[in-house]
Amino acid sequence: MTQVPAVHLHRPKVEYFDVGELTNTDPKGFVRTVERYHVEPWGLYMARTADHPEFHYLESWILPAVSLRATVFHYTPAHRRDQDYYIDIGEFAEIEPGRWRSIDHYLDLVVRTGRDVRLLDVDELLAAHAAGYLGPVQAQQAIEVATTAIDGIARHGHDFGSWIEESQGVTLTWL
Repeated sequence: MTQVPAVHLHRPKVEYFDVGELTNTDPKGFVRTVERYHVEPWGLYMARTADHPEFHYLESWILPAVSLRATVFHYTPAHRRDQDYYIDIGEFAEIEPGRWRSIDHYLDLVVRTGRDVRLLDVDELLAAHAAGYLGPVQAQQAIEVATTAIDGIARHGHDFGSWIEESQGVTLTWL
């Protein structure tokens, strides 16, 4: 019989983005300086350096209407990954003027433009739901958001930018 690896069970990760202060507070409470925020009626762009051993810079678009956060990680040469976008599924909103919040709903997508989209962390979603960290409505919404995104991205030649532009009328810009 095959052993199933244990899932790292954790509460939903909550992150804050303060446009006026140019800060990003990560789920562990670390406050990081942001180089650039750009606010649009449909979302928030953030670009900042990172002190992570595998990547030195990240850019994210928070897209509340589709419950997605798309991130481009700028990996160090020794840790390059075969991916173009890392997409978090969750709840994203401006909670007061100039202050945004993200609540991660466990599921993630990895997009390799022109090739495929991979769904990650289904085990985390199921474990979080079983532990009561995510209610049935939130869990179902996460699944529906993920499947809508996977289908849309696939129908657009596995191109996240093309799908989001056609479905939302939004053109995302990156460094």
